[in-house]
Amino acid sequence: MNRRGFIVIPCLNEVEHIEALLIDLRHALDEQVSCIVVVDGGSSDGTVDVVARLRQDEPRIILLDNPARLQSAGVNLAVKSLGSGFDYFIRIDAHGRYPSDYCKRLMEEAEVTGADSVVVAMDTVGFGLMQRATACAQNSRLGNGGSKHRGNAHGHWTRHGHHALMRIASFEAVGGYDETFSHNEDAELDYRLRKAGFRIWMTDKTRMIYYPRASVGSLFLQYLGYGRGRAKNILKHGHLPSPRQMLPLIVLPIVMGAFLAELHWIAAVPFILWALVCVCYGFWMAVRRGNPSGPLAGLAAMVMHFAWSTGFWMELLASFKNRRSP
Repeated sequence: MNRRGFIVIPCLNEVEHIEALLIDLRHALDEQVSCIVVVDGGSSDGTVDVVARLRQDEPRIILLDNPARLQSAGVNLAVKSLGSGFDYFIRIDAHGRYPSDYCKRLMEEAEVTGADSVVVAMDTVGFGLMQRATACAQNSRLGNGGSKHRGNAHGHWTRHGHHALMRIASFEAVGGYDETFSHNEDAELDYRLRKAGFRIWMTDKTRMIYYPRASVGSLFLQYLGYGRGRAKNILKHGHLPSPRQMLPLIVLPIVMGAFLAELHWIAAVPFILWALVCVCYGFWMAVRRGNPSGPLAGLAAMVMHFAWSTGFWMELLASFKNRRSP
């Protein structure tokens, strides 16, 4: 008879978060959740030392080395190494916090619904000035475009969501994560799951807290990767996302077009309108919602939009060049 499940945490340089996260997750270990697998992609900040120290008191914490460094490869490695004999794995983001009954709720939902994947909504929380502004942006329609896994939707069958619990048999049946994806590997897997007839359930019984990037540079690089991942997903499957998801595509052309304002002022109008929408929305959040991070959140959203758009076009251009190369 199969055991129920285990926790997988792919990580890289998460020394600021990993200790508190593992201490919290130890309380989830029971007859249903057998162990916590930390898959480290070559951390150089002391993350591995923290995990090794905690393992001395809790042998059910397992540390694996992920030479491929990517999250997709890390989860695949954990499932390949320990998945035999388990029903589920629960993917945990090292950059987050979770309710004490998180794993229990996910497994209950999987049993009740029969879902092959249970996904969750998330709340983004920040502490420093930039992190709070980014959290404000990501929690708003300006930053998430109305994504249901960022909101308060009731439990429902869905096409995609933030990965939480996965039935191992279903995961292995479609080949796991595509390890060529550094970002957007979750949406890519969800596409293959649905195509193979598997079902994804968005639960409203639990949710997670996510800590966003704390600097403009790291935020830009994160969303640059998201944009490239989305483009790669489209190139692989030929499936276009919704207009809402594709709207940021116009941002890079708008920014580049603004440089033509030297020839005629009207070229700057789209850029000015986009900037005004973002900044005004930020001030609206500050006034209407009483959020002092609102004005800076508008600027954080601009970074997110521009980085995502740039990454998307970069991936398309790289693909075009590769196809033309002999």
